[in-house]
Amino acid sequence: MAQKGFGVLMSGNSFGRYFVVTTFGESHGLAIGGIVDGCPPGMALTKADIQADLNRRRPGSSRMTTQRRESDAVQILSGVFEGVTTGTPIGLSIQNEDQRTRDYSQIKDLYRPGHADLTYDAKYGLRDYRGGGRASARETAVRVAAGAIARKYLKEFGGIEIQAAMTQMGPIQAKQRDWSAVEHNPFFFPDSSRVAELEALIEELRRAGDSVGARILVRAQGVPAGWGEPVFDKLDGDIAKALMSINAVKAVEIGEGFEVVTRRGSEHRDEISPEGFLSNRSGGILGGISSGQEIYASIALKPTSSIRISGRTIAADGSEAEISTKGRHDPCVGIRAVPVAEAMLSLVLMDHLLRQRAQNPDRAQINFFAKKQSATPDTSS
Repeated sequence: MAQKGFGVLMSGNSFGRYFVVTTFGESHGLAIGGIVDGCPPGMALTKADIQADLNRRRPGSSRMTTQRRESDAVQILSGVFEGVTTGTPIGLSIQNEDQRTRDYSQIKDLYRPGHADLTYDAKYGLRDYRGGGRASARETAVRVAAGAIARKYLKEFGGIEIQAAMTQMGPIQAKQRDWSAVEHNPFFFPDSSRVAELEALIEELRRAGDSVGARILVRAQGVPAGWGEPVFDKLDGDIAKALMSINAVKAVEIGEGFEVVTRRGSEHRDEISPEGFLSNRSGGILGGISSGQEIYASIALKPTSSIRISGRTIAADGSEAEISTKGRHDPCVGIRAVPVAEAMLSLVLMDHLLRQRAQNPDRAQINFFAKKQSATPDTSS
C-alpha cells in the first residue's frame, strides 16, 4: 500500500532545497501559478520586478514566435507586505487568456510524435490533450516569475549578474558575442549582423509549416568561490538538472562541454597564477564547487514537434494514423527559452547562496586571490 505524506517527493513539481519553487497549472486551464518558499525577508518586491522578465518570455511578443496572445500579467498573492518580502511563501498567479482548445479537438485521440502525449498516457492512464496540458512550455512562465525573484536577490545582495543569449538557430551561428546586442533584437542574438538571416529562416519555416532547433548560452558573473557541494549536490550537477528540466532541452554543456573530448589535459586544464585563473574552460566550476570565475553553460533545444507537415503516428487504441498539428506554435522554441534559462540558473544559484550562508557563513564571500596580510607580521628574522 502506498504511504501517505510523500506527494511533494513523488510528483516532481517542486525544485530546490532552501529556495523551493512549486508550480501548478496547465496550458489551457484557468491559470498557472506557483509558490516560492524560502525567499529571505526584507527585499523590496513589486509586480513590476517580475513582469519585466515575463514580458521577454511571453507568447505573441514578436512575429518570430507563436501568435498566442497572453499578457502574462502576474499577481502576487502572498509573501509581500508593504512592498517588501516577509520571509513567508510568495504566491504567484498568471491567468490564461487566449486558449483555443478547438485547435486540438481533432487530434485529441492521437499521439503527437515528439511530444509527451504517449508517455503521459503511459504514466497516468489519461492526459490533458489541450496544448499538452502540464507538458506545455506554458508552465515555464511560472519558472520565469520565480526566477525573477531569485535574480533580483542575487543582484542586490550578491552583486551577481545573470544573462543568456541564443547563439545558434538551425545552421545560423553567432560569429561574435556582443552581449549589448542581445536585448535589441527579438532573437536575443549576440550578433546583430545575422539577425536578417534569422528573420528569413523564420519566414521560410512558417511557409513550410516546419521548425528548427537552437542553442542557448547562459552565464553568471560575480559568483564567489566556494558554492556547491562536492559529491551528490555538485553545483554543475544542479545546474545541469535545472537546465535539462526546461521543455525541449536535449543536451546540456558546462563550460566547454563536448569539446573536452578532443582536448589534451595540457590544453584543457585551467592554469592558475597568483592573480587568478589563466583560462576558464571548466565553466567556473571545479569539483562541483564554484571557482569564482564566470559560470557558463549551453543548452540544445530540439525543433518544435507541433508542425503542419503530416507525419505517422498511432491513435490511443493502437491503430495507425496520420497527424498534422494546426494551431499557433513557435517555429523555434529556443527564442523564448532564453529568459527561462536565465530563470533556472538563478534558482540554482539562489538555492546554493542560502546553503552556503547556512553552512559556511564566514566564507561566503572569500576572494581566494586577494593578497592577504597577517595581522601579526613575522619579525623573528
